[in-house]
Amino acid sequence: MSNGDLLQIDPVELQFAFELKKQISCSMQLTNKSDDTVAFKVKTTNPKKYCVRPNTGVVVPHSSCDVIVTMQAQKEAPPDLQCRDKFLLQSVVVTPGIAAKDITAEMFNKESGNQVDECKLRVTYVPPPQPPSPVREGSEEGSSPRASVSDNGTVNQTFDFNIMSKGFVEPQESTPEVKALISRLAEEKRSAIQQNNKLQGELELLRRQSNRSSGGIPFMYVIVVGLIGILLGYLLKRT
Repeated sequence: MSNGDLLQIDPVELQFAFELKKQISCSMQLTNKSDDTVAFKVKTTNPKKYCVRPNTGVVVPHSSCDVIVTMQAQKEAPPDLQCRDKFLLQSVVVTPGIAAKDITAEMFNKESGNQVDECKLRVTYVPPPQPPSPVREGSEEGSSPRASVSDNGTVNQTFDFNIMSKGFVEPQESTPEVKALISRLAEEKRSAIQQNNKLQGELELLRRQSNRSSGGIPFMYVIVVGLIGILLGYLLKRT
């Protein structure tokens, strides 16, 4: 904050979060702690680049006024974000009850004998705030077992229990929830192993039956021949 003779200015350095092709604004507050009515005027060394609202005004005793400075969208960034632009705030005591529309440039002319207070303001560019880095998603949990049948008819199952057990470190004092989770995982592992053994046994039985049928007389053929023999015997007895 700058303590001028007539107005206090906060801040005295205008900071713009510089971004290409984007209008950027910052504000400063003018405070009149005196018993006089003060008129002000804002000038800049680069008027085409900045828009000041209001650029002139009146601050009554013991009150404040906000001034918004907007920088027009820039197509190029200055080297190292260094800016040489400056602002000048002029203030002068005026008659109480004067309106902003009644302010003239002659009021701030020192050559006319007016007591004009001046304060220079610097302009600085700062990098824009960086967005928060995305949170990396964790690995998939609760992977279910995957089963596949090999060429020879055996069932292969892949489980992630070993991986889960390696990634899980049991604390020294296990809570009931942790113990229940460990027990459930162990039970699922035993159930999966039993299911694997059962499937392998069924496939082995089917393979044996298939080999037996292909190696000898088909079972259905034997039944048909037996039925024909019984039918012939019955007809021969009747005759």
